[in-house]
Amino acid sequence: MSDRRPCLHVICGKIAAGKSTLAAHLGTAANTLVIAEDDWLAALFKDEITTGQDYLRLSAKLKTAMGPHVAALLREGLSVVLDFPANTVAFRDWMREVASEGEARCVVHVLDVPDEVCLARLRARNASGTHAFAASESLFRRFSEHYVPPSSEEGFDDIRVVDQIRT
Repeated sequence: MSDRRPCLHVICGKIAAGKSTLAAHLGTAANTLVIAEDDWLAALFKDEITTGQDYLRLSAKLKTAMGPHVAALLREGLSVVLDFPANTVAFRDWMREVASEGEARCVVHVLDVPDEVCLARLRARNASGTHAFAASESLFRRFSEHYVPPSSEEGFDDIRVVDQIRT
């Protein structure tokens, strides 16, 4: 018997690993909504984010507002793809809590992409000017220092490793 509860999809991967591309793909499933942190941060705080610390502070504000909203969507039967970086245990704990409050399954998708590939994508993305935020290579390296892959002990319903996403 399959579990028919809605699903909260969370995505773990370094900057420019392909999280938004994977989120868009997952979002094509029936009754599934994508919520992208970058879109919300750009709409609400774009001029206020100039440092990594600004991002952390404003991302925390967004999480406070989004958590109950996402849980409500899940309780209504919609699956949600959170295009937020699930790159630390603390961030994933919040996501798993939102899934629990929404009475939903929680699946983490891990993008296992080499740093060289991420950096090449980041340079191309920055050159194109199409992304809401242009992260520097030094910011990539600083945030990558805090990257922690998920483990089975964290209590997710499933951990799916993706080693290649075309962007």
